[in-house]
Amino acid sequence: MLDDLRQQAGELIDQEELTPPPIAPRPPIRIFGMTPFQAFIVALMLLIITTLLSTFCLLVTGRVVPPFLY
Repeated sequence: MLDDLRQQAGELIDQEELTPPPIAPRPPIRIFGMTPFQAFIVALMLLIITTLLSTFCLLVTGRVVPPFLY
C-alpha cells in the first residue's frame, strides 16, 4: 500500500516537472499609448513645425532674405 502511494507521488512529481509554465503574451510596446503609425504622424508634425518656426525666425532676424524681396 505504501509502495503504491510512493509510486503515484513520484509520477505526479515527474509530470509536473516536464510541463513548462505557460508564457503570458506580452502586450505591444507603445509610446504614450499610441500605435507606431500614430507616433510616426506626431513625429512628422513636430518636424514640420520645427522647420517652419526656424525658417520664420531666420526671416524675421534678417539672416536669410528671399530673392523675390529685392
